[in-house]
Amino acid sequence: MKPVEKKLLNNYRKLNDEDKQSLEKFAAFLLANSTEEAEPLAEAVMIKAKPDESVVAALKRLSASYPMLDKSIMLNETSSLMTQHIMQGREKTEVIAELEAVFAEQYLVLKNTQKK
Repeated sequence: MKPVEKKLLNNYRKLNDEDKQSLEKFAAFLLANSTEEAEPLAEAVMIKAKPDESVVAALKRLSASYPMLDKSIMLNETSSLMTQHIMQGREKTEVIAELEAVFAEQYLVLKNTQKK
């Protein structure tokens, strides 16, 4: 998340419910009246996995393959998978496959959101 987005979110959280609704309406108004086209979503550039790749290396590879994704949205899911691997001994190939699915799914969600 960019610093300006964090600042907006922090300010939003400090507002009372009535002011939050006003801000949401204003944002919707600005968006509806915007003349700028949204930036086209960059295509994912899939980086091939190296032989015997670790889970950490897979996360770095996927982050580089999908730079347009907000990693904080996936933090809970990715950290849960990492914990399963480290603490519970879950097989790294399974964890990496699930991580790849999480990133691919989030990319599709972002793509579908931008089409609207």
